[in-house]
Amino acid sequence: MWTFLLIIATISLIIYWRGPNAIWGGILLGAIGGLLIAVVLLLMNKGFHLLIIGRGIVIGILLGLVVEIVGKLSKLIKKN
Repeated sequence: MWTFLLIIATISLIIYWRGPNAIWGGILLGAIGGLLIAVVLLLMNKGFHLLIIGRGIVIGILLGLVVEIVGKLSKLIKKN
């Protein structure tokens, strides 16, 4: 499942490579969220896992993709 989500996230990064958009903001928020969760788990003596940060980044990218798609759909609906 995570491999499929990673492929979708990578393709969306390639499509939205240029300019500031929600996907790049999603990377930042996902990295921060993943880092916070990883630190909390470290403080709970469960170890520090970089995989959690990576999964947070993937989730952030996918949420940014949803925001981009909704924005394009709203512009399309507004024109009609």
